[in-house]
Amino acid sequence: MNEKTSRADVPRDWCRLKPAAVVLTVMGVLVAATIIGRYSADGPDGRLALDIAVGAAAWLLSPALLWRPVAVAVALTALAAVSPAATPPATMAVLRLAHHRAFPVPAAIAAAGVGAHAVQGLWRPAAGISFGWWLLLIALGYGALIGWGALARARRALLESLRERARRAEAEQGRRVAEARMAERARIAREMHDVLAHRLSLLATYAGALEYRPDAPPEKLAHAAGVVRAGVHQALDELRDVIVLLREDEAEEGRPQPVLGDVPRLVEESRDAGGTVELRDEVVDPGALPAASGRTAYRVVQEALTNARKHAAGRPVRVELRGRPGARLVIDVRNPLAEDPGAPPAAPGSGTGLVGLTERVRLAGGRLDHQATAGEFRLHAWLPWPA
Repeated sequence: MNEKTSRADVPRDWCRLKPAAVVLTVMGVLVAATIIGRYSADGPDGRLALDIAVGAAAWLLSPALLWRPVAVAVALTALAAVSPAATPPATMAVLRLAHHRAFPVPAAIAAAGVGAHAVQGLWRPAAGISFGWWLLLIALGYGALIGWGALARARRALLESLRERARRAEAEQGRRVAEARMAERARIAREMHDVLAHRLSLLATYAGALEYRPDAPPEKLAHAAGVVRAGVHQALDELRDVIVLLREDEAEEGRPQPVLGDVPRLVEESRDAGGTVELRDEVVDPGALPAASGRTAYRVVQEALTNARKHAAGRPVRVELRGRPGARLVIDVRNPLAEDPGAPPAAPGSGTGLVGLTERVRLAGGRLDHQATAGEFRLHAWLPWPA
């Protein structure tokens, strides 16, 4: 056989040749010891040839327990009724069955074995012990073998169950890790979508100014064109980040993330784009806000300003922030509704920004509400702020 042949390619019966050799050796020693011990005590008689023949037959049948345990156990039990030389193989057959079969099978063979030894004891009584005590010892021996085999079987089943549970737990852990990675990638992709939408809405505002104010001074037109060019480059960079994120297994590390302290810069960007934004910041120690909550707060304000530019271009926006450690961070953004409610938005959008933002705030432990009432659109959110 080629040395590279795997064990799985070897026939199953070939794999049992070594255990069969061990069984032959052990059974040969036990049968020989039984015959020698019997005739050392009782002296030779005319049944020696019968015992040798029965012992040889039981010895040769023993390896077949690996293939046909029930049938061979029945045959060995029948031989045990004829000669004590078959007792070791017959009892080992019960042990083998108890290892690998449900309790009723070895129990039935053991009962038959006790009956066979009762027959053996009637016509070949053991010297030095009464028939009743001898048969009781035989029954106890069979019971001990069944218990031993059942215990080993239960232990093997327990170990297999634990191995299966470990395999399932490992597979489940792998699935959870994969799902967590995908969820994180999707979350960051949504976040990048919000950033990109914000950037494009600024570009749309500047482009609108270029379109409707062609008579503006050249320096302002040049400034607006420069802002559009820089914004396009930034938008392309951010779009490339989204594409890389969706293609790679790991998100980029070391990327600066906005926090609550970056909201004034965000407001200033909107003002530079021609928007009227009023910021009322009453936050006590904004640096103490956890980074995750700070990013969420930044995205809330960003989405609110983006929606205001899309759906109520040119209308003033009021942003109010208040909160302190040990209380809540409250974000309130309001803007008047567009003069023409049926007008298309200034920039296209997916229409799911607020839905994703609401879920993000909820996952952060807070709540976000938005509604149009009394001629204005209001976005109100709060986030927990541990002390």
